[in-house]
Amino acid sequence: MNTPSSRIRKIGMFAAAPVALLIAGGMVWQGSQAAFTASTRNAGNSWSSGSVTLTDDDQGSAAFTVENIVPGQTGQKCIVVTSRSNIPGVVRAYTQNLVTSKGLEAKIFFDLEQGTGGSFNDCTGFTPVANTVPELPLSTLATVNRDFASGGSEWDTSGNPGETQSYRGTWRFDTTGMSQDQVNALQGARTSIDLVWELQSANAPTLP
Repeated sequence: MNTPSSRIRKIGMFAAAPVALLIAGGMVWQGSQAAFTASTRNAGNSWSSGSVTLTDDDQGSAAFTVENIVPGQTGQKCIVVTSRSNIPGVVRAYTQNLVTSKGLEAKIFFDLEQGTGGSFNDCTGFTPVANTVPELPLSTLATVNRDFASGGSEWDTSGNPGETQSYRGTWRFDTTGMSQDQVNALQGARTSIDLVWELQSANAPTLP
């Protein structure tokens, strides 16, 4: 058998190259002509968090600043709490920062009512609808009503900014069962506590 010379082999190689390129090019052209395409787009998806805001009408002043109280004395004050939130939530009232003094904190009893009407420091027109924080000594409230989980006077907000809820707090200085010496020992004492209203957004079902 005669083998092709090296010159002939080179010519054959170069001659085959254009054919291969043409075949490859034809495959690309053929492929580009064989496809139909279509698409659709759902653009602009986004997630924005809601906000919870709670205010009251105290204008920075304490509701109860009572000096020189004596055994048997009592008093009332009102306050209006406003939700400016755009999502539903739950408001609960609780106490914090009790200051103790000579046991006076155990002799000041306090309860909180929900209702309508009234304004800060003025209970004119207040109408109670529920007594959801029962009368208890300040020392007890500081233990059993100390955070949102243990809070009372629950108020469900609907998520419409501007919703309001009126509250009336009533206190009394009770020395029932104490001896005169024990009562006298309370002279010059000073106790205080913070009333807190906290709003937390309501749990919602998982959305797709």
